[in-house]
Amino acid sequence: MNQYPDPPQGEPWQQPNHGNPGWGPPPEQQTGGQLEPYGSPTGGYSPLGPGGPQGHSEATLDTIGDIAITQTSVITPSGRFPIKGSVWTMSDMTRTEQSIPVWAIIVAILFIWTCLLSLLFLLIKETKTTGHVQVTVQGGGHYHATQIMVANQAYVQHVSQQVNYARSLAA
Repeated sequence: MNQYPDPPQGEPWQQPNHGNPGWGPPPEQQTGGQLEPYGSPTGGYSPLGPGGPQGHSEATLDTIGDIAITQTSVITPSGRFPIKGSVWTMSDMTRTEQSIPVWAIIVAILFIWTCLLSLLFLLIKETKTTGHVQVTVQGGGHYHATQIMVANQAYVQHVSQQVNYARSLAA
């Protein structure tokens, strides 16, 4: 005997034909219109290649942050302009610090009974580079700046070489 009364017909939790909720064919897929790329008035990305909306077929030679370089043009998120006569600048905003690593201090404390040997661990230095490099390009009525996070001095030198390559193409 059931102590609860049968629910009346037409309640929202009841399924027609007493079927399990959630079982059955999936709902129909809704398809929207075709996506169109940004046009040149918005300054958005335009795909390269013969099928692109503007017919550009040059290969990208290098990228610096969000700046792409081809043989004859510079492509930024704000638009495309000729590379000839463009001005490139690079600002190194990194900071390099040297400190004693934590593990060296712990080992020096653990081996304190050997006086001179434990003090040698305190001579170990760890070099840490933090910050970013800012690269700016201006030309053809456009200006764009990008910041590139760096973790070591070798990457700063790499970005510097990329900017010098872009300068050689702009000359």
